[in-house]
Order: sequence, then structure tokens, then C-alpha cells
Amino acid sequence: GPGAILTGANHGDEYEGPIALHHLANTIDMDKIQGRVIIIPMMNYPAFQAAQRVSPIDQLNMNRVFPGQPKGSVTQLIADYITTALLPMCDYVLDIHSGGKTLEFLPFAAYHELDNKQQQQACEAATLAFAAPWYISLIEIDAGGMYDTQAEEMGKVFVSTELGGGGSTTPATAEIGKRGVHNFLVHAGILDANPVIPSSPPVKLDMQQDNAFVFSEHNGLLEPCVGLGDPVSKGDLIALVYSTERTGSKPVKYLAASDGIIVGRNFPSLIKIGDFMNVIAKVVQD
Repeated sequence: GPGAILTGANHGDEYEGPIALHHLANTIDMDKIQGRVIIIPMMNYPAFQAAQRVSPIDQLNMNRVFPGQPKGSVTQLIADYITTALLPMCDYVLDIHSGGKTLEFLPFAAYHELDNKQQQQACEAATLAFAAPWYISLIEIDAGGMYDTQAEEMGKVFVSTELGGGGSTTPATAEIGKRGVHNFLVHAGILDANPVIPSSPPVKLDMQQDNAFVFSEHNGLLEPCVGLGDPVSKGDLIALVYSTERTGSKPVKYLAASDGIIVGRNFPSLIKIGDFMNVIAKVVQD
């Protein structure tokens, strides 16, 4: 049968993936498995142990070092092993992310626009099957060195997620992860079971190429004026940034560059120049 590799904690401060995959490892019925399932709850184990985004050993971002190096540092070695030993065994790849300590997202599953449209359609179908409340064709700011890119270039059906954030979990996001892992394996034809159908079908979002990301151009204290899931129109006030060096100076206003809803936000209240502030996406009407 087909093979699947399921990973969590690509970034060490993202916890929905480890929870969902620990749960799977404790509940999976091997009599209902046709094929291979590789479960890695903590992909970047040193980072997970340190409760931080990157490894404390070499300070490298696991999701920017693929395909890895066989004689590199520990993060590069892990990426090389996954690339050379594990990915060739698999047809389906699920990498469960959330926002970590610095970001928070609406819980969504995601696929990418690919040159191979047949592969893209397979990725979209698996993303929809995961059955997160939202799903999206994701635009990456920089796809170089990503696990996603490596798996897709090897022809795999790849699905990623963002299931929350803030360096913690909620019962709702943990349950979305567990349900999604189950449904992903059912969709792949590996797990002989019925999919778990959510009460509401997933809503498709369109990540707008030019106006999706809002970045801070100032250092200071962030006051969000909109929350996750809030609708916005072009020109709406979405955030204020106050100077932390001069009391009484007027805050800088940040306005929405397009219509849509807020699907991601910066989590800490202190923000720096270049930090991601918001993501705006449009709801796709059927």
C-alpha cells in the first residue's frame, strides 16, 4: 500500500502536531493499516526540548535547511536523513504547523500552487480531506530550503497546516489536529476507516498575491484593532504601533491593503521592524 510520513514540531514551539501524532501513536489500529505510516511527533527534537522555534544547538531553522547536508550540523543532518531515507518511502506527506510563540492563525490546512497541476490537484484534495475549518492555497514569502518544497519537488502529495499559535494549544485546535491526521490517512487509502466529518464543511480562502501580508515598518507597542476571523475592507484600520521611547507621540496607523478576513496575526505585543503583523485572505464563494 502507499506510505505516509506525518511530522510535528518542525518548529519546536508548535504543539498541535506533537499532540495529534502522540495520540495517533497510542491509538492506531495496525490491523486497519494497508501500507506504511512513519510518525515523527517532534521533527526538530532539540528545538522542541528547548521550547523554541529553532534548535539551540546550531540556531538553524529546520524549515529552511532542506535538503540538508550529510556532514552538516544537527539540524542539517536531520533534514538530510528525512530527504534521503524517509521521503523516498512515502507518497503522502503531512507537516503540522501552528504559529508558535510569535504568531497566531485561524486553523487552516494548506497546499501550494505547483507547476504540475495533477500533483497540485492531489495536494488540494488531501488538504480538503484533512477537514480543518479553513483551507487555502498558500503563498510562501520565501520557499527556499523548505520541507514543503523538498517534498513537492520529489513528487509527493504534501499538506501543511497552521492550527493556532501563541506557543500553546487549545482543546479545539488539538482536536482539529487529531481529526485531520485520521482523515489524511483515510484519504491516502492507508487507514481502513470512515473519515470524521466536521459539523461545518471547510471554507476555502484565497491568499492574495500582492496584498496578503502586512509587515511592521516600526518598532514599538502593537495594538491590534482587528482579531482573527474579522472581516476587513481596504483602508480599514487594522493596527496601531506606539513608540516605546517617547510617551505621547502619535501611533502609526496600519491599514488593510485589500478586502478579506484576518487569518493570521503577530502574537507578542512588542513588535519590530520587519515583523509579520497580519495576513489577509478572501473567502472563496462556491
